[in-house]
Amino acid sequence: MAFDGVTIANVVSEMKRELIGGRLYKIAQPEEDELLLTIKHPTGQKRLSISAGASLPLIYLTEKNKPSPMTAPNFCMLLRKHLQNGRITDISQPGLERIVRIQIEHLDEMGDLCHKTLVTEIMGKHSNIIFCDDDGTVIDSIRRVSAAVSSVREVLPGKPYFMVQTQNKLDALSTDYDTFRTVLSARPQPAFKALYGSFTGISPVLAQELCYEAGIDGEQPTAAMDEAGFRSLFEAFTNMVNIVLEERFSPNIAYTGKKPVEFAALPLTMYSGGEDSLVPYTSMSALLEHYYAEKSTLTRIRQKSSDLRHVVQTALERTVKKYDLQLRQMQDTEKRDTYRVYGELLNTYGYGAQPGAKTLEALNYYTGETIAIPLDPTLTATENAKKYFDKYNKLKRTYEALSQLTMEVRSEIDHLESISAALDIALHEEDLAEIREELTESGYIRRKSGVKKQKHVSKPYHYISSDGFHMYVGKNNYQNDELTFRFATGNDWWFHAKKLPGSHVVVKLGNAEELPDRTFEEAARLAAYYSRGRDQEKVEIDYIQKKHVKKPGGAKPGFVVYYTNFSMAIDSDISGIQQVTDQGANTL
Repeated sequence: MAFDGVTIANVVSEMKRELIGGRLYKIAQPEEDELLLTIKHPTGQKRLSISAGASLPLIYLTEKNKPSPMTAPNFCMLLRKHLQNGRITDISQPGLERIVRIQIEHLDEMGDLCHKTLVTEIMGKHSNIIFCDDDGTVIDSIRRVSAAVSSVREVLPGKPYFMVQTQNKLDALSTDYDTFRTVLSARPQPAFKALYGSFTGISPVLAQELCYEAGIDGEQPTAAMDEAGFRSLFEAFTNMVNIVLEERFSPNIAYTGKKPVEFAALPLTMYSGGEDSLVPYTSMSALLEHYYAEKSTLTRIRQKSSDLRHVVQTALERTVKKYDLQLRQMQDTEKRDTYRVYGELLNTYGYGAQPGAKTLEALNYYTGETIAIPLDPTLTATENAKKYFDKYNKLKRTYEALSQLTMEVRSEIDHLESISAALDIALHEEDLAEIREELTESGYIRRKSGVKKQKHVSKPYHYISSDGFHMYVGKNNYQNDELTFRFATGNDWWFHAKKLPGSHVVVKLGNAEELPDRTFEEAARLAAYYSRGRDQEKVEIDYIQKKHVKKPGGAKPGFVVYYTNFSMAIDSDISGIQQVTDQGANTL
């Protein structure tokens, strides 16, 4: 999945159509490396999301707003100072470089007309958003780059801005056939690698598509290609260039089965037939938002939850080590009954032991077999019996103590694994706040002095089944308890992955007498998806009416017991289940 130069050309085309002539109404910086620009345009209000995140840099038009911090970061304040109410005059992309330039005119403090440029560089971990004066001087950037960080270019206030040339690729938009053939022939590589390695803006998947359209094998070395092959490949290449120049883009996502595998601004015709299919989109921005929205959210929330994950992982590793040690100690107590039997048999048959003997053969009246009892030759039979009874009693006490301890430690492991699973499905900061509170109440995080417990507003996931039944999914242990024991009524149905950490799923029965089979299956899929087993081909799901689910006294949050239940094995595909955007039940 490549955010290549052709994809950016598609986005720039949309931006030019939607934003030029508009005025910057709001400038926000919801994340450390992300801007959200709201533009008032004659055709209506638009939003532009720009991310310079190292893991997922993006730029696209969106209709969604994002909450911003109470205090705006310095870079955001600087942009507001200079650009608030500024008018967008031009949007451009140099060649097929992964760079977008937004030209903005505004009035300064003296009322004079000024021009500024906001440059977005989509370059992986080197991505940046750079604010420049009309003479190309850097005013500031969302990520400052000093000489200590980069020997190629400094991005600091007062430094001149220039575009870095590090790959020595040719401009795909101005290449003739002779240059095309000469450059590819000079690279002894498979044709598709030579193609994307020689020209800007072309990703590996697009290079493979051009080879496919040309009717040649992309893995074929350029040295083995004949004149007809080069001509055919250049024809496909020229067709791509004309589509870019004429802005005739056709954004689409290629699927293999139900899994999205690639996207591009041009039809990926190599994905056709069999399990492969193409889904077209009306705009590249809509495609990017659909394709990357969940991934971007997960990336952000994983960064913000890293401290909680470290706490949980550290506690889990420590607790598992303790549990393993206790199990080994439990194994050492397995001989306790043998020592008891030795003691009893010595009391019964000890009179037959010879002084100084090292063993005594006796009939084990529990099994009917003759066994050899080891003896300490310095002790009498009675003293040996006492020694064995002492060992038995010691191991018995150890076993009884460890039996309780291992249950408690196993419960702690289950609790920590359930918190880890909750972190995996958390999508919002409110979800993390509840998990942090649970870790604090459980003693894994120390509550700061003077900080009181806060009530959080995170709500369960809310779905509607194909038959119209409301289905709710707890995001963490607190919500699981709320759903099961405060929100659900006796005849509602309850679902959970068998012997796996995961969410409680509650289906409201309403006025119906019974759930349809399809709703049972959809609720089970939700329980499978929101469990630690979501990547398995099938997950076993227990389901039962809520009235049969109990919470033992003193049990940890989210822990329940039930004794009679139904089960089904099902996949975790929830793509066809409708989710309600309010994300929860208002009664919770």
